[in-house]
Amino acid sequence: MTNILLNRTYQLSLLLLFISHLSFSQTKKVNTYWNSSLQINSYRLPPAASDQTIEYIDLDGDGDPDILRYNTIKDMPVQWIDDDDDMKEGDLEGDTDNDCLMIDCNKDGKYGSDSDLILDWNDNDGDGKADMQVAAHLDWSEDTKAEGHYMWVLDTDKDNIFNYIDWNRMELRAWIHDGQSDFLKDYHGHSVFMKIHSRPKCINDLRLNWENPFLFYDPDKDGLSEVAIRFTDDIVDERENGGVKTTFDGNIEGVYIGFDLDRDNAPGNEFDFDMSLRFRGKEGFNYMDQVHKFENMRGLPAADKYFEDARWRQMSELIYPDHDAAWDLIFKRGKWDNVWFVYDEDDDCNRWERVDFYEPLNMFKTGSRNGGLDNNPQADTAGDRGEWDLDNSGDGQLYVSQFDGRIHLYGAEWGAWRIDQNAKSYQGMGGLYDGYGPGRLQKEPDSFATVKYSDTDENGFIDLIEYDLDGDTIFEQSVSLLELEIDDSCEIINTASMSYDDFESLQKRVADNMWKQAEDALRIAQKEKLNTSWYALLMQPKSTRQKYHHGYWLQFYLYNDLIDLYKRKSDNAKIKEITRAYYSGNW
Repeated sequence: MTNILLNRTYQLSLLLLFISHLSFSQTKKVNTYWNSSLQINSYRLPPAASDQTIEYIDLDGDGDPDILRYNTIKDMPVQWIDDDDDMKEGDLEGDTDNDCLMIDCNKDGKYGSDSDLILDWNDNDGDGKADMQVAAHLDWSEDTKAEGHYMWVLDTDKDNIFNYIDWNRMELRAWIHDGQSDFLKDYHGHSVFMKIHSRPKCINDLRLNWENPFLFYDPDKDGLSEVAIRFTDDIVDERENGGVKTTFDGNIEGVYIGFDLDRDNAPGNEFDFDMSLRFRGKEGFNYMDQVHKFENMRGLPAADKYFEDARWRQMSELIYPDHDAAWDLIFKRGKWDNVWFVYDEDDDCNRWERVDFYEPLNMFKTGSRNGGLDNNPQADTAGDRGEWDLDNSGDGQLYVSQFDGRIHLYGAEWGAWRIDQNAKSYQGMGGLYDGYGPGRLQKEPDSFATVKYSDTDENGFIDLIEYDLDGDTIFEQSVSLLELEIDDSCEIINTASMSYDDFESLQKRVADNMWKQAEDALRIAQKEKLNTSWYALLMQPKSTRQKYHHGYWLQFYLYNDLIDLYKRKSDNAKIKEITRAYYSGNW
Protein backbone atom coordinates (compact mmCIF):
# COMPACT_ATOMS: atom_id res chain seq x y z
CA MET A 1 0.00 0.00 0.00
CA THR A 2 2.84 2.40 0.86
CA ASN A 3 4.49 1.78 -2.53
CA ILE A 4 1.16 2.45 -4.29
CA LEU A 5 0.75 5.76 -2.43
CA LEU A 6 4.34 6.78 -3.17
CA ASN A 7 3.86 5.89 -6.83
CA ARG A 8 0.64 7.92 -7.06
CA THR A 9 2.32 10.83 -5.30
CA TYR A 10 5.16 10.67 -7.83
CA GLN A 11 2.71 10.58 -10.73
CA LEU A 12 0.82 13.57 -9.30
CA SER A 13 4.08 15.51 -8.98
CA LEU A 14 4.92 14.78 -12.62
CA LEU A 15 1.45 15.94 -13.67
CA LEU A 16 1.76 19.19 -11.71
CA LEU A 17 5.27 19.76 -13.18
CA PHE A 18 3.90 19.20 -16.71
CA ILE A 19 1.00 21.62 -16.11
CA SER A 20 3.41 24.19 -14.69
CA HIS A 21 5.72 23.80 -17.70
CA LEU A 22 2.77 24.07 -20.09
CA SER A 23 1.58 27.24 -18.36
CA PHE A 24 5.11 28.70 -18.48
CA SER A 25 5.48 27.85 -22.16
CA GLN A 26 2.15 29.44 -23.01
CA THR A 27 3.01 32.56 -21.03
CA LYS A 28 6.38 32.80 -22.73
CA LYS A 29 4.78 32.38 -26.14
CA VAL A 30 2.25 35.11 -25.44
CA ASN A 31 4.65 37.62 -23.90
CA THR A 32 7.77 37.35 -26.05
CA TYR A 33 8.09 38.80 -29.54
CA TRP A 34 8.40 35.93 -32.03
CA ASN A 35 11.62 37.11 -33.76
CA SER A 36 13.91 37.18 -30.76
CA SER A 37 17.44 35.73 -30.89
CA LEU A 38 16.63 33.63 -33.94
CA GLN A 39 19.16 32.81 -36.68
CA ILE A 40 17.40 35.03 -39.20
CA ASN A 41 17.54 38.78 -39.89
CA SER A 42 15.94 41.07 -37.36
CA TYR A 43 14.43 43.94 -39.34
CA ARG A 44 12.48 45.72 -36.62
CA LEU A 45 12.71 46.71 -32.99
CA PRO A 46 10.82 44.06 -30.99
CA PRO A 47 7.85 45.63 -29.18
CA ALA A 48 7.14 45.40 -25.49
CA ALA A 49 5.91 42.10 -24.15
CA SER A 50 2.11 41.93 -24.32
CA ASP A 51 1.75 41.80 -20.53
CA GLN A 52 4.10 44.75 -19.96
CA THR A 53 2.87 48.19 -18.93
CA ILE A 54 3.98 50.97 -21.30
CA GLU A 55 4.89 54.27 -19.65
CA TYR A 56 3.75 57.58 -21.21
CA ILE A 57 5.22 60.94 -20.18
CA ASP A 58 3.91 64.41 -21.07
CA LEU A 59 6.94 66.73 -21.19
CA ASP A 60 5.35 69.92 -22.50
CA GLY A 61 2.09 69.83 -20.51
CA ASP A 62 -0.21 69.78 -23.52
CA GLY A 63 -2.16 66.73 -22.36
CA ASP A 64 -0.72 64.16 -24.76
CA PRO A 65 2.38 62.00 -24.32
CA ASP A 66 5.79 63.06 -25.64
CA ILE A 67 7.76 60.10 -24.29
CA LEU A 68 6.92 56.40 -24.61
CA ARG A 69 8.94 53.87 -22.59
CA TYR A 70 9.05 50.10 -22.28
CA ASN A 71 11.53 47.25 -22.11
CA THR A 72 12.21 45.29 -25.28
CA ILE A 73 13.95 41.90 -25.60
CA LYS A 74 16.67 41.07 -23.08
CA ASP A 75 14.88 43.47 -20.74
CA MET A 76 16.52 46.42 -22.53
CA PRO A 77 14.98 49.87 -21.84
CA VAL A 78 13.63 51.76 -24.87
CA GLN A 79 12.48 55.36 -25.10
CA TRP A 80 10.64 57.04 -27.98
CA ILE A 81 10.52 60.85 -28.30
CA ASP A 82 7.49 62.18 -30.16
CA ASP A 83 9.01 65.03 -32.20
CA ASP A 84 5.95 65.57 -34.41
CA ASP A 85 3.40 65.64 -31.56
CA ASP A 86 1.17 62.86 -32.85
CA MET A 87 1.69 60.29 -30.09
CA LYS A 88 -1.33 59.00 -28.17
CA GLU A 89 -1.74 56.89 -25.07
CA GLY A 90 -2.25 53.33 -26.20
CA ASP A 91 0.43 53.56 -28.90
CA LEU A 92 2.79 50.59 -28.76
CA GLU A 93 5.78 52.47 -30.21
CA GLY A 94 6.76 55.79 -31.76
CA ASP A 95 6.78 56.38 -35.51
CA THR A 96 9.63 56.17 -38.02
CA ASP A 97 8.79 59.32 -39.93
CA ASN A 98 9.53 62.03 -37.38
CA ASP A 99 10.36 60.52 -33.98
CA CYS A 100 13.55 59.64 -32.13
CA LEU A 101 14.35 56.20 -30.70
CA MET A 102 16.78 55.87 -27.78
CA ILE A 103 17.97 52.49 -26.47
CA ASP A 104 19.69 52.23 -23.10
CA CYS A 105 22.03 49.42 -24.17
CA ASN A 106 24.04 49.30 -20.94
CA LYS A 107 20.91 49.66 -18.77
CA ASP A 108 22.37 52.46 -16.69
CA GLY A 109 19.15 54.47 -16.66
CA LYS A 110 20.47 56.96 -19.25
CA TYR A 111 19.21 56.70 -22.82
CA GLY A 112 21.87 58.81 -24.57
CA SER A 113 25.23 57.99 -23.01
CA ASP A 114 27.93 55.32 -23.09
CA SER A 115 27.14 52.31 -25.32
CA ASP A 116 23.64 53.53 -26.19
CA LEU A 117 22.04 53.51 -29.64
CA ILE A 118 19.99 56.43 -30.98
CA LEU A 119 18.04 56.71 -34.24
CA ASP A 120 16.34 59.98 -35.21
CA TRP A 121 14.05 60.31 -38.26
CA ASN A 122 12.98 63.56 -39.96
CA ASP A 123 10.23 64.15 -42.51
CA ASN A 124 11.06 67.42 -44.26
CA ASP A 125 8.49 67.48 -47.05
CA GLY A 126 5.44 66.47 -45.02
CA ASP A 127 4.59 63.35 -47.02
CA GLY A 128 4.48 61.12 -43.93
CA LYS A 129 7.77 59.39 -44.74
CA ALA A 130 11.21 60.15 -43.34
CA ASP A 131 13.64 61.96 -45.66
CA MET A 132 16.66 61.65 -43.39
CA GLN A 133 17.89 59.62 -40.46
CA VAL A 134 20.74 60.17 -38.05
CA ALA A 135 22.24 57.22 -36.19
CA ALA A 136 24.43 57.66 -33.15
CA HIS A 137 25.93 54.51 -31.69
CA LEU A 138 27.78 55.61 -28.60
CA ASP A 139 30.26 52.75 -28.32
CA TRP A 140 32.57 53.36 -25.43
CA SER A 141 36.25 52.69 -24.86
CA GLU A 142 38.20 53.29 -21.68
CA ASP A 143 41.20 54.20 -23.84
CA THR A 144 39.65 56.86 -26.09
CA LYS A 145 36.14 57.54 -24.80
CA ALA A 146 35.43 58.47 -28.41
CA GLU A 147 34.50 55.36 -30.33
CA GLY A 148 31.15 54.94 -32.03
CA HIS A 149 29.28 56.17 -35.07
CA TYR A 150 27.67 59.44 -36.03
CA MET A 151 25.95 58.87 -39.38
CA TRP A 152 23.37 60.75 -41.46
CA VAL A 153 21.49 59.00 -44.27
CA LEU A 154 19.44 61.10 -46.71
CA ASP A 155 16.70 59.37 -48.68
CA THR A 156 17.34 61.16 -51.98
CA ASP A 157 15.76 58.42 -54.10
CA LYS A 158 12.63 58.10 -51.94
CA ASP A 159 12.88 54.37 -51.24
CA ASN A 160 12.53 54.84 -47.45
CA ILE A 161 15.62 52.67 -46.80
CA PHE A 162 18.06 53.88 -44.15
CA ASN A 163 20.56 52.17 -41.84
CA TYR A 164 20.38 48.51 -40.95
CA ILE A 165 20.18 47.72 -37.24
CA ASP A 166 20.70 44.25 -35.85
CA TRP A 167 17.90 44.38 -33.30
CA ASN A 168 18.94 41.15 -31.61
CA ARG A 169 22.34 42.67 -30.85
CA MET A 170 21.15 46.30 -30.73
CA GLU A 171 24.01 47.31 -33.04
CA LEU A 172 24.35 49.57 -36.05
CA ARG A 173 25.56 47.18 -38.78
CA ALA A 174 25.51 49.25 -41.96
CA TRP A 175 27.87 46.87 -43.78
CA ILE A 176 25.89 43.64 -43.55
CA HIS A 177 24.87 42.35 -46.96
CA ASP A 178 23.00 39.58 -48.70
CA GLY A 179 24.99 37.60 -51.27
CA GLN A 180 28.01 39.34 -52.75
CA SER A 181 27.00 42.95 -52.25
CA ASP A 182 23.27 43.49 -51.72
CA PHE A 183 23.74 45.73 -48.70
CA LEU A 184 20.95 46.02 -46.18
CA LYS A 185 21.74 49.70 -45.76
CA ASP A 186 20.85 52.05 -48.63
CA TYR A 187 24.09 52.11 -50.62
CA HIS A 188 22.04 51.38 -53.73
CA GLY A 189 20.57 53.75 -56.29
CA HIS A 190 20.78 57.53 -55.96
CA SER A 191 21.68 57.91 -52.30
CA VAL A 192 23.95 59.74 -49.87
CA PHE A 193 25.28 59.38 -46.36
CA MET A 194 27.71 61.20 -44.02
CA LYS A 195 29.62 59.27 -41.37
CA ILE A 196 32.42 59.27 -38.81
CA HIS A 197 33.58 56.62 -36.35
CA SER A 198 33.13 58.83 -33.31
CA ARG A 199 30.45 60.01 -30.93
CA PRO A 200 28.80 63.42 -31.31
CA LYS A 201 30.08 64.97 -28.09
CA CYS A 202 33.67 64.63 -29.36
CA ILE A 203 33.07 66.54 -32.62
CA ASN A 204 33.58 70.28 -32.98
CA ASP A 205 30.86 70.94 -35.60
CA LEU A 206 28.09 68.38 -36.07
CA ARG A 207 27.03 69.95 -39.38
CA LEU A 208 30.23 68.48 -40.83
CA ASN A 209 31.50 64.91 -41.03
CA TRP A 210 34.47 62.75 -42.03
CA GLU A 211 32.94 60.95 -45.00
CA ASN A 212 31.19 64.13 -46.00
CA PRO A 213 29.52 62.79 -47.98
CA PHE A 214 29.50 59.42 -49.70
CA LEU A 215 27.46 59.88 -52.88
CA PHE A 216 25.95 57.12 -55.01
CA TYR A 217 24.66 57.85 -58.51
CA ASP A 218 22.01 55.95 -60.46
CA PRO A 219 22.00 57.48 -63.96
CA ASP A 220 19.78 54.77 -65.46
CA LYS A 221 17.35 54.83 -62.51
CA ASP A 222 17.36 51.05 -62.05
CA GLY A 223 17.86 51.23 -58.27
CA LEU A 224 21.56 50.29 -58.52
CA SER A 225 24.62 52.54 -58.35
CA GLU A 226 26.86 53.05 -61.38
CA VAL A 227 29.10 55.71 -59.80
CA ALA A 228 30.21 56.37 -56.22
CA ILE A 229 32.06 59.46 -54.97
CA ARG A 230 33.48 59.62 -51.47
CA PHE A 231 34.67 62.92 -49.97
CA THR A 232 36.73 63.01 -46.77
CA ASP A 233 37.33 65.94 -44.46
CA ASP A 234 40.48 64.81 -42.66
CA ILE A 235 40.12 65.08 -38.91
CA VAL A 236 42.49 66.20 -36.20
CA ASP A 237 42.14 64.28 -32.95
CA GLU A 238 43.44 65.85 -29.76
CA ARG A 239 43.38 64.55 -26.19
CA GLU A 240 41.14 66.65 -24.03
CA ASN A 241 40.01 65.96 -20.45
CA GLY A 242 40.76 62.25 -20.71
CA GLY A 243 38.89 61.89 -24.01
CA VAL A 244 39.31 62.89 -27.62
CA LYS A 245 38.33 66.10 -29.38
CA THR A 246 37.69 65.63 -33.11
CA THR A 247 38.09 68.79 -35.21
CA PHE A 248 36.90 69.33 -38.78
CA ASP A 249 38.29 72.29 -40.74
CA GLY A 250 35.67 72.39 -43.51
CA ASN A 251 38.15 71.30 -46.17
CA ILE A 252 37.91 68.19 -48.34
CA GLU A 253 41.39 66.66 -48.53
CA GLY A 254 40.45 63.38 -50.20
CA VAL A 255 38.16 62.35 -53.06
CA TYR A 256 37.57 58.78 -54.24
CA ILE A 257 35.53 58.00 -57.37
CA GLY A 258 34.43 54.54 -58.53
CA PHE A 259 32.86 53.70 -61.91
CA ASP A 260 30.94 50.68 -63.16
CA LEU A 261 32.37 51.22 -66.63
CA ASP A 262 30.52 48.43 -68.41
CA ARG A 263 27.23 48.91 -66.55
CA ASP A 264 26.97 45.21 -65.75
CA ASN A 265 25.61 45.58 -62.22
CA ALA A 266 22.41 43.67 -61.56
CA PRO A 267 20.64 41.84 -58.74
CA GLY A 268 23.24 39.39 -57.44
CA ASN A 269 26.02 41.68 -58.68
CA GLU A 270 24.92 44.98 -57.17
CA PHE A 271 28.38 46.59 -56.98
CA ASP A 272 30.86 46.00 -59.77
CA PHE A 273 33.02 49.11 -59.94
CA ASP A 274 35.75 48.59 -62.52
CA MET A 275 37.91 51.71 -62.21
CA SER A 276 38.58 54.24 -59.48
CA LEU A 277 40.41 57.55 -59.13
CA ARG A 278 41.73 59.03 -55.90
CA PHE A 279 42.60 62.71 -55.43
CA ARG A 280 44.54 63.86 -52.36
CA GLY A 281 45.78 67.29 -51.37
CA LYS A 282 46.59 69.23 -48.21
CA GLU A 283 44.70 72.20 -49.64
CA GLY A 284 41.93 70.26 -51.38
CA PHE A 285 38.93 72.56 -51.39
CA ASN A 286 36.83 74.37 -48.82
CA TYR A 287 33.17 73.36 -48.80
CA MET A 288 31.71 75.56 -46.08
CA ASP A 289 29.51 77.25 -48.69
CA GLN A 290 27.80 73.94 -49.51
CA VAL A 291 24.97 74.51 -47.01
CA HIS A 292 21.79 72.41 -47.09
CA LYS A 293 18.85 73.68 -45.04
CA PHE A 294 16.30 71.29 -43.54
CA GLU A 295 13.19 72.79 -42.00
CA ASN A 296 12.24 69.94 -39.69
CA MET A 297 15.51 68.88 -38.05
CA ARG A 298 14.84 70.47 -34.66
CA GLY A 299 13.75 67.89 -32.11
CA LEU A 300 11.45 68.47 -29.16
CA PRO A 301 13.37 71.01 -27.02
CA ALA A 302 12.09 69.57 -23.74
CA ALA A 303 13.78 66.25 -24.62
CA ASP A 304 17.29 67.73 -25.01
CA LYS A 305 18.03 66.70 -21.44
CA TYR A 306 18.14 63.03 -22.42
CA PHE A 307 21.20 63.45 -24.69
CA GLU A 308 24.82 63.70 -23.64
CA ASP A 309 25.12 66.07 -26.63
CA ALA A 310 21.86 67.39 -28.10
CA ARG A 311 23.43 69.66 -30.74
CA TRP A 312 22.26 67.61 -33.72
CA ARG A 313 18.71 67.93 -32.36
CA GLN A 314 19.10 71.71 -32.45
CA MET A 315 20.47 72.06 -35.99
CA SER A 316 18.68 73.25 -39.12
CA GLU A 317 21.39 72.48 -41.70
CA LEU A 318 24.11 70.13 -42.84
CA ILE A 319 27.17 71.21 -44.85
CA TYR A 320 28.41 68.87 -47.59
CA PRO A 321 28.96 68.74 -51.38
CA ASP A 322 25.87 67.24 -53.01
CA HIS A 323 25.33 65.13 -56.14
CA ASP A 324 25.04 68.11 -58.47
CA ALA A 325 28.02 70.10 -57.16
CA ALA A 326 30.47 67.24 -56.64
CA TRP A 327 32.10 66.96 -60.07
CA ASP A 328 32.87 70.67 -60.51
CA LEU A 329 34.16 70.95 -56.96
CA ILE A 330 36.61 68.13 -57.62
CA PHE A 331 37.95 69.36 -60.94
CA LYS A 332 37.48 73.13 -60.78
CA ARG A 333 37.96 74.01 -57.11
CA GLY A 334 40.16 71.17 -55.87
CA LYS A 335 43.93 71.65 -55.44
CA TRP A 336 45.43 68.15 -55.46
CA ASP A 337 48.95 66.97 -54.65
CA ASN A 338 48.63 63.53 -56.21
CA VAL A 339 46.24 61.26 -58.08
CA TRP A 340 46.00 57.47 -57.81
CA PHE A 341 44.27 55.09 -60.21
CA VAL A 342 43.12 51.48 -59.87
CA TYR A 343 41.54 49.15 -62.41
CA ASP A 344 39.94 45.89 -61.28
CA GLU A 345 41.46 43.69 -63.99
CA ASP A 346 40.11 40.41 -62.60
CA ASP A 347 36.65 41.96 -62.09
CA ASP A 348 36.15 40.35 -58.69
CA CYS A 349 35.64 43.30 -56.35
CA ASN A 350 32.17 43.79 -54.94
CA ARG A 351 32.74 46.32 -52.23
CA TRP A 352 30.25 49.16 -52.17
CA GLU A 353 32.69 51.91 -53.14
CA ARG A 354 35.87 50.37 -54.57
CA VAL A 355 38.03 53.00 -52.91
CA ASP A 356 40.53 50.52 -51.50
CA PHE A 357 43.47 51.47 -53.66
CA TYR A 358 46.78 49.84 -54.31
CA GLU A 359 49.47 52.01 -52.77
CA PRO A 360 52.80 52.95 -54.47
CA LEU A 361 54.84 50.64 -52.25
CA ASN A 362 56.64 47.29 -52.61
CA MET A 363 55.37 45.31 -55.60
CA PHE A 364 55.95 41.91 -54.04
CA LYS A 365 55.13 42.27 -50.34
CA THR A 366 51.60 41.21 -49.44
CA GLY A 367 49.34 41.54 -46.44
CA SER A 368 47.48 44.20 -44.54
CA ARG A 369 49.75 47.07 -43.41
CA ASN A 370 52.82 45.15 -44.57
CA GLY A 371 54.23 47.77 -46.92
CA GLY A 372 53.15 46.29 -50.24
CA LEU A 373 50.79 47.44 -52.97
CA ASP A 374 47.92 45.89 -50.99
CA ASN A 375 48.92 47.70 -47.82
CA ASN A 376 45.31 48.84 -47.42
CA PRO A 377 43.56 46.10 -45.38
CA GLN A 378 40.56 46.28 -47.68
CA ALA A 379 42.52 46.10 -50.95
CA ASP A 380 42.63 43.06 -53.21
CA THR A 381 45.87 41.11 -52.71
CA ALA A 382 46.17 40.38 -56.43
CA GLY A 383 44.18 41.14 -59.55
CA ASP A 384 44.18 44.95 -59.64
CA ARG A 385 46.29 47.38 -61.66
CA GLY A 386 47.42 50.52 -59.86
CA GLU A 387 49.06 53.64 -61.29
CA TRP A 388 50.28 56.70 -59.42
CA ASP A 389 50.75 60.32 -60.46
CA LEU A 390 52.63 61.46 -57.39
CA ASP A 391 52.89 65.15 -58.35
CA ASN A 392 49.50 65.50 -60.06
CA SER A 393 51.16 66.50 -63.32
CA GLY A 394 48.27 64.91 -65.23
CA ASP A 395 45.35 66.48 -63.31
CA GLY A 396 43.50 63.15 -63.17
CA GLN A 397 43.24 62.84 -66.94
CA LEU A 398 43.35 59.51 -68.76
CA TYR A 399 44.52 57.98 -72.02
CA VAL A 400 44.15 54.72 -73.92
CA SER A 401 47.56 53.24 -74.64
CA GLN A 402 48.71 51.69 -77.88
CA PHE A 403 50.82 49.00 -76.23
CA ASP A 404 47.91 47.22 -74.48
CA GLY A 405 44.78 49.12 -75.52
CA ARG A 406 43.81 49.83 -71.91
CA ILE A 407 42.84 52.92 -69.96
CA HIS A 408 45.80 54.46 -68.11
CA LEU A 409 46.38 57.44 -65.83
CA TYR A 410 48.01 60.35 -67.63
CA GLY A 411 50.98 61.70 -65.67
CA ALA A 412 51.62 58.51 -63.69
CA GLU A 413 55.31 57.99 -63.00
CA TRP A 414 54.78 54.27 -62.60
CA GLY A 415 52.27 51.53 -62.08
CA ALA A 416 51.94 47.81 -61.39
CA TRP A 417 49.53 45.03 -62.19
CA ARG A 418 49.38 41.96 -59.98
CA ILE A 419 47.91 39.34 -62.29
CA ASP A 420 45.14 37.14 -60.92
CA GLN A 421 43.91 35.87 -64.24
CA ASN A 422 41.18 33.59 -62.89
CA ALA A 423 40.25 35.65 -59.82
CA LYS A 424 41.48 32.99 -57.41
CA SER A 425 42.31 35.58 -54.77
CA TYR A 426 38.73 36.73 -54.59
CA GLN A 427 38.25 39.90 -52.62
CA GLY A 428 35.89 39.31 -49.74
CA MET A 429 33.99 41.80 -47.65
CA GLY A 430 36.38 41.85 -44.71
CA GLY A 431 37.39 45.22 -43.36
CA LEU A 432 37.90 47.32 -40.30
CA TYR A 433 34.31 48.27 -39.58
CA ASP A 434 32.01 45.82 -41.33
CA GLY A 435 30.99 43.69 -38.40
CA TYR A 436 33.37 40.86 -39.20
CA GLY A 437 36.42 42.24 -37.45
CA PRO A 438 39.72 43.50 -38.86
CA GLY A 439 41.44 42.01 -41.86
CA ARG A 440 40.32 40.76 -45.24
CA LEU A 441 38.21 37.73 -46.05
CA GLN A 442 40.19 36.40 -49.00
CA LYS A 443 42.80 33.76 -49.72
CA GLU A 444 46.08 35.50 -50.29
CA PRO A 445 48.18 33.82 -53.03
CA ASP A 446 51.68 32.55 -52.31
CA SER A 447 52.91 34.05 -55.59
CA PHE A 448 51.57 35.90 -58.60
CA ALA A 449 52.72 37.33 -61.91
CA THR A 450 53.52 41.05 -61.90
CA VAL A 451 53.76 43.65 -64.64
CA LYS A 452 55.46 46.97 -63.93
CA TYR A 453 54.88 50.13 -65.95
CA SER A 454 57.20 53.16 -66.05
CA ASP A 455 57.32 56.56 -67.72
CA THR A 456 61.05 56.86 -68.30
CA ASP A 457 60.95 59.95 -70.54
CA GLU A 458 58.62 61.76 -68.11
CA ASN A 459 56.13 62.88 -70.75
CA GLY A 460 53.12 61.47 -68.86
CA PHE A 461 52.81 58.23 -70.87
CA ILE A 462 54.08 54.74 -70.03
CA ASP A 463 56.96 53.64 -72.24
CA LEU A 464 58.59 50.76 -70.33
CA ILE A 465 56.82 47.47 -69.55
CA GLU A 466 58.51 44.81 -67.39
CA TYR A 467 57.20 41.28 -66.80
CA ASP A 468 57.66 38.83 -63.95
CA LEU A 469 55.38 36.05 -65.15
CA ASP A 470 56.83 33.19 -63.09
CA GLY A 471 56.27 34.97 -59.79
CA ASP A 472 59.89 34.88 -58.59
CA THR A 473 59.93 38.69 -58.07
CA ILE A 474 62.53 39.11 -60.84
CA PHE A 475 61.53 40.77 -64.10
CA GLU A 476 62.64 38.37 -66.79
CA GLN A 477 61.42 40.47 -69.72
CA SER A 478 61.53 44.19 -70.45
CA VAL A 479 60.04 46.06 -73.42
CA SER A 480 60.90 49.69 -74.18
CA LEU A 481 58.61 51.48 -76.59
CA LEU A 482 61.34 54.06 -77.10
CA GLU A 483 63.85 51.39 -78.19
CA LEU A 484 61.24 49.97 -80.55
CA GLU A 485 60.83 53.48 -81.95
CA ILE A 486 57.14 53.50 -81.05
CA ASP A 487 55.67 56.88 -80.15
CA ASP A 488 54.36 56.49 -76.58
CA SER A 489 52.19 59.63 -76.67
CA CYS A 490 48.41 59.21 -76.93
CA GLU A 491 45.28 61.35 -77.05
CA ILE A 492 44.60 62.78 -73.59
CA ILE A 493 41.08 62.22 -72.26
CA ASN A 494 39.79 65.20 -70.27
CA THR A 495 38.14 63.50 -67.30
CA ALA A 496 36.72 66.77 -65.98
CA SER A 497 34.42 67.15 -68.97
CA MET A 498 33.06 63.59 -68.93
CA SER A 499 29.65 62.31 -67.87
CA TYR A 500 28.89 58.75 -66.83
CA ASP A 501 27.70 57.99 -70.35
CA ASP A 502 31.08 59.17 -71.63
CA PHE A 503 32.89 56.75 -69.29
CA GLU A 504 30.63 53.91 -70.37
CA SER A 505 31.26 54.77 -74.03
CA LEU A 506 34.99 54.88 -73.38
CA GLN A 507 34.98 51.39 -71.90
CA LYS A 508 32.88 50.05 -74.77
CA ARG A 509 35.27 51.60 -77.30
CA VAL A 510 38.25 50.11 -75.46
CA ALA A 511 36.64 46.65 -75.31
CA ASP A 512 35.52 46.72 -78.95
CA ASN A 513 38.96 47.81 -80.10
CA MET A 514 40.58 45.17 -77.88
CA TRP A 515 38.49 42.50 -79.56
CA LYS A 516 39.15 43.88 -83.07
CA GLN A 517 42.88 43.70 -82.36
CA ALA A 518 42.44 40.12 -81.14
CA GLU A 519 40.67 39.22 -84.39
CA ASP A 520 43.55 40.76 -86.35
CA ALA A 521 46.01 38.74 -84.28
CA LEU A 522 44.02 35.58 -85.03
CA ARG A 523 44.23 36.19 -88.78
CA ILE A 524 47.99 36.64 -88.61
CA ALA A 525 48.44 33.55 -86.44
CA GLN A 526 46.29 31.46 -88.78
CA LYS A 527 48.24 32.79 -91.76
CA GLU A 528 51.39 31.53 -90.05
CA LYS A 529 49.70 28.09 -89.74
CA LEU A 530 49.46 28.25 -85.94
CA ASN A 531 46.74 26.03 -84.46
CA THR A 532 44.54 28.71 -82.86
CA SER A 533 41.88 26.22 -81.76
CA TRP A 534 43.83 25.82 -78.53
CA TYR A 535 42.38 29.19 -77.56
CA ALA A 536 38.77 28.48 -78.51
CA LEU A 537 37.64 29.34 -74.97
CA LEU A 538 38.80 32.92 -75.51
CA MET A 539 37.20 33.28 -78.95
CA GLN A 540 33.54 33.58 -77.90
CA PRO A 541 33.13 36.79 -75.88
CA LYS A 542 29.60 37.33 -74.60
CA SER A 543 29.84 40.76 -72.98
CA THR A 544 31.77 44.02 -72.95
CA ARG A 545 33.79 42.62 -70.07
CA GLN A 546 34.71 39.45 -71.98
CA LYS A 547 35.66 41.39 -75.10
CA TYR A 548 38.04 43.37 -72.89
CA HIS A 549 39.39 40.43 -70.90
CA HIS A 550 39.48 37.72 -73.58
CA GLY A 551 40.67 40.20 -76.19
CA TYR A 552 43.71 41.14 -74.13
CA TRP A 553 44.68 37.57 -73.27
CA LEU A 554 44.08 36.18 -76.75
CA GLN A 555 46.46 38.77 -78.19
CA PHE A 556 49.00 38.08 -75.46
CA TYR A 557 49.06 34.31 -76.07
CA LEU A 558 49.14 34.62 -79.86
CA TYR A 559 51.91 37.21 -79.75
CA ASN A 560 54.08 34.99 -77.58
CA ASP A 561 53.31 31.93 -79.74
CA LEU A 562 54.40 33.90 -82.81
CA ILE A 563 57.59 35.00 -81.05
CA ASP A 564 58.26 31.36 -80.18
CA LEU A 565 57.67 30.34 -83.79
CA TYR A 566 60.05 32.96 -85.17
CA LYS A 567 62.71 32.11 -82.59
CA ARG A 568 62.58 28.50 -83.75
CA LYS A 569 63.14 29.76 -87.28
CA SER A 570 65.82 32.23 -86.12
CA ASP A 571 63.89 34.93 -87.94
CA ASN A 572 64.94 38.05 -86.03
CA ALA A 573 63.35 40.38 -88.57
CA LYS A 574 59.96 38.78 -87.96
CA ILE A 575 60.49 38.96 -84.21
CA LYS A 576 61.05 42.70 -84.42
CA GLU A 577 58.17 43.15 -86.85
CA ILE A 578 55.63 41.28 -84.75
CA THR A 579 56.85 42.98 -81.54
CA ARG A 580 56.35 46.40 -83.09
CA ALA A 581 52.93 45.32 -84.34
CA TYR A 582 51.86 44.07 -80.90
CA TYR A 583 53.13 47.04 -78.86
CA SER A 584 51.91 49.66 -81.33
CA GLY A 585 48.40 48.16 -81.39
CA ASN A 586 48.59 47.78 -85.15
CA TRP A 587 48.58 44.12 -86.15
